[in-house]
Amino acid sequence: MHFHKRPNYWFVSLYIKSNKKKARVESINFIRKANRDFILTGAGILSHLFGRFVFNSIGNRTMKMNRFRAILSIMPIVLFALSAQGGDKEMTKVAAGEFKKIYDPSVNEKEPWYINDHCFIRGRDGIWHMFGITRQEPADPLNEIHLAHATAKTLLQSPWEKQPFPLTAVRAEPWNEVHLWAPHVIEHAGLYYMFYCAGDKDHTKYKIHLATSPDLKTWTRSPKNPMVVDGHDARDPFVKRVGDKWVMYYTATSDPKEGNHIVAYVTSDDLVTWGNRGVAYTDPAIGSWGGPTESPFVVNRGDLWYLFIGPRPEYDGTDVFVSKDPFHWDIKDKVGHIPAHAAEVVQDVDGKWYVSRCGWGRGGLYLAPLEWRDGK
Repeated sequence: MHFHKRPNYWFVSLYIKSNKKKARVESINFIRKANRDFILTGAGILSHLFGRFVFNSIGNRTMKMNRFRAILSIMPIVLFALSAQGGDKEMTKVAAGEFKKIYDPSVNEKEPWYINDHCFIRGRDGIWHMFGITRQEPADPLNEIHLAHATAKTLLQSPWEKQPFPLTAVRAEPWNEVHLWAPHVIEHAGLYYMFYCAGDKDHTKYKIHLATSPDLKTWTRSPKNPMVVDGHDARDPFVKRVGDKWVMYYTATSDPKEGNHIVAYVTSDDLVTWGNRGVAYTDPAIGSWGGPTESPFVVNRGDLWYLFIGPRPEYDGTDVFVSKDPFHWDIKDKVGHIPAHAAEVVQDVDGKWYVSRCGWGRGGLYLAPLEWRDGK
């Protein structure tokens, strides 16, 4: 009897020989994954406890017993393996290699600065651009009023070159921007679109703004702002083409005043007019600020859709979920963990994939190779 390993869980392999009168346990493999994130269901706890008793009793010895007793003895371990596996055998792992610093925003500054939620885009001229939250330490998120901008000739260049702030919050009418958070930039029809959170004095009406640029240097706010108003601190927009629609994923809460942390989405035909909110992921965690569904990033590989969100379970942590539906992920769909805050995924011109990390007190921006184990 053999149970294949599902990512993020243990697995059990049992090899049993039997005849009409006796059954013999030849070997038991009880293997634990390296990741420390481990949750047992109610059935799994009982199976685990009883299973360990059986395992410890058997050890590496051969036990003779009747077939019925053999089956009863292994059932707890079987139940444990099944509860750990869940129902999907196609799930795969995503992992990161060693992180290396590519950009330090403190260069030529009198005090240390940080980079937080950010994005990468390669311009039409082949130059790479990074846009992100930035401020001098210590962290003061409600006063993050500038966006960072850095450039490089190659993705792995170190260090990237610091550029002037592309945008600074305008707190006066008509923009009423409290801060500038989590920019995400895409190109469409010769124009660059930057979506970012502009906040609001009322945290239950946080807004997402749009600015456009012909060259990634000069940005103009859209007269149709705000694009989205939603949730408690709704923010961290990520825009991707899905089928014949543009989809904006962002973090929010199930209720404006509080509720489950979610990844919400809206769709658009023109990147300016956005429809009603849908929910792509609902986390068991409840709250009204922060939470484990920040910085959503979606990657499509073949018929699989990967969702990166965090911080999980701590500040420097991003979990990866997979689904065949770009509008629905479940907590049981976890397939990987990246030791990074506000992780962004980027593919280089040679086809290789990388993932980033950043954050308060982290000294800048880092990249690591991203490994896909899905055969795509």
